[in-house]
Amino acid sequence: MFELKGKVALVTGGSRGIGRAIAVRLAEHGVDIVVNYVRHKKDAESTAAEVEKLGRECMMVKANVAKESDVDSMFALIERRFGKLDILVSNAASGVLKPVMELTERHWNWAMDINARALLTLVQHGSPLMSRGGRIVAVSSLGAIRAIENYTTVGASKAALESLVRHLAVELGPKQINVNTVSAGAVDTDALKKFPNREEILTTALARTPMGRLTTPDDVADAALFLCSQFATMIQGQVITVDGGYAIRG
Repeated sequence: MFELKGKVALVTGGSRGIGRAIAVRLAEHGVDIVVNYVRHKKDAESTAAEVEKLGRECMMVKANVAKESDVDSMFALIERRFGKLDILVSNAASGVLKPVMELTERHWNWAMDINARALLTLVQHGSPLMSRGGRIVAVSSLGAIRAIENYTTVGASKAALESLVRHLAVELGPKQINVNTVSAGAVDTDALKKFPNREEILTTALARTPMGRLTTPDDVADAALFLCSQFATMIQGQVITVDGGYAIRG
């Protein structure tokens, strides 16, 4: 059903959690993968092994997407090995979880750089490799539109990310490049373990989710796969929410 064989995808933050799930899901449908990571090399190696087990090529690249020099070097490696890029998944994210009054300029800039500006840098370097069109998927969260305790800098940066996607969609549409966002509900990943109120978040989300279970990385990966497929050709500049209906409860 999904004609993706022979395509090449870059998944930033692809070593763990949602990034890993997306990388593996795309590989299951014939896509060669570039797994980007910063610190978790063993996890990246595990993801690469899973991709190669599926019969696809996988290249690991250590790069901080918040640093343009790293991004430039990463795309030079991609062009040298594959000569093109068909899919770009901007998933890498970070941020400081603190009350508003404890935030500093450094906290703000760090979250904005890696969660929002990085997408701009990735697209500026990656879109020239999409000469025959392509798909760009940014991974966001409900914190872009909802107030979540201690999530200020991350939420604001995710809101900026979603706005950037809409602007990119307008400029890149004529080049047959689709740009969309997948927004995930509460997903129990390593990132969520950093929340001091993790158990409360998960318990509340489960109780308020109409589908009766929490969102998993595989659920988010399924949505990303759809957006990268031929079935999503006329979906442009949109936010696809994957949360089992949690957000509609107000």
